Amino acid sequence: MPLDIEDSRQLLDYLRRTGRIAAHEMPQVRVLGGGVSNRTVLLVRESGEAWVLKQALAKLRVAVDWYSDPLRIHREALGLRRLAELAPPGSITPFLFEDLEEHLFAMAAVPQPHENWKSMLLAGRIEDDHVRQFGTLLGTMEHRAWEQREVLAPAFEDRSFFESLRLEPYYAYTAEQIEPARAFLRELIEETRSLRLTLVHGDYSPKNVLVHDGRLVLLDHEVIHFGDPAFDLGFSLTHLLSKAHHLPAYRGAFARAARIYWEAYLRALGEVPWRAGLEARAIAHTMACLLARVAGRSPLEYLDDGERSRQRAAVLALIDAQPQTLDALIERFLSAIASNGVRDR
Repeated sequence: MPLDIEDSRQLLDYLRRTGRIAAHEMPQVRVLGGGVSNRTVLLVRESGEAWVLKQALAKLRVAVDWYSDPLRIHREALGLRRLAELAPPGSITPFLFEDLEEHLFAMAAVPQPHENWKSMLLAGRIEDDHVRQFGTLLGTMEHRAWEQREVLAPAFEDRSFFESLRLEPYYAYTAEQIEPARAFLRELIEETRSLRLTLVHGDYSPKNVLVHDGRLVLLDHEVIHFGDPAFDLGFSLTHLLSKAHHLPAYRGAFARAARIYWEAYLRALGEVPWRAGLEARAIAHTMACLLARVAGRSPLEYLDDGERSRQRAAVLALIDAQPQTLDALIERFLSAIASNGVRDR
């Protein structure tokens, strides 16, 4: 029977059998929620040492059918090891071990106390320093990965997981649902497939960030690949702008955060040959992700039906007359949301 790490008895038997814990040891095991594509478990050993184990699911936990090869967990393990070399110190959790047959790996748990950044943002706790770190982390990783492209490009050439977990469920599926955006999304898919510029995380989101002792720690690297960095920008800016939509009282703070994030990212990125044209593609990916998160296979759970409808209408208007700068995109998106009856309180 295949191993299910969410079954504590199975997990402890497996760890004892493979010699990763002693035969007599009785660690505490707790299933961690929130993810749709993996089983994730926290294990605290008697010594106090804490691990997080992740095991890939073949069928994702969403309302519509969505499948992806469990081999992607090994891409995440590789990404974890490589990003530890590229990111600022302390930003990536240490890798522990990997099992190629059971499609799992283990990493050191982020020390307690820590908080999920998404939860903090949804509570209106928006701190400039966290936002700057978010931009600096992404820009630093992308710059250093570009410098090491001769090694990293071949290692992360396979983009099949990015296709099955991002391009198809976010862009291609949304294109089938929303005819007015179909040409825009299909063109963006083809452009994204054609570009191989630097390492792209592919899931750069506040939900994948823990805050410990004031520092951001990045998690969940299963769709990492060598591609277009504009995707990470659009994916992440979508979370800030969607929260601005959802939380009218903090709309101005989220707009400010989006601008701080972009500025910090550019400073960390520095001068790279592909910087020209990056902003225009980041705008396109932000619009695409804003639409995908209300009409794709993985809609944002905190937006209600009315908010999803407003966000869809706002993005379609932006696609019809595309902004030329990210500043303009932020201003026009939030203005469109407000004109639909949801304003700052």
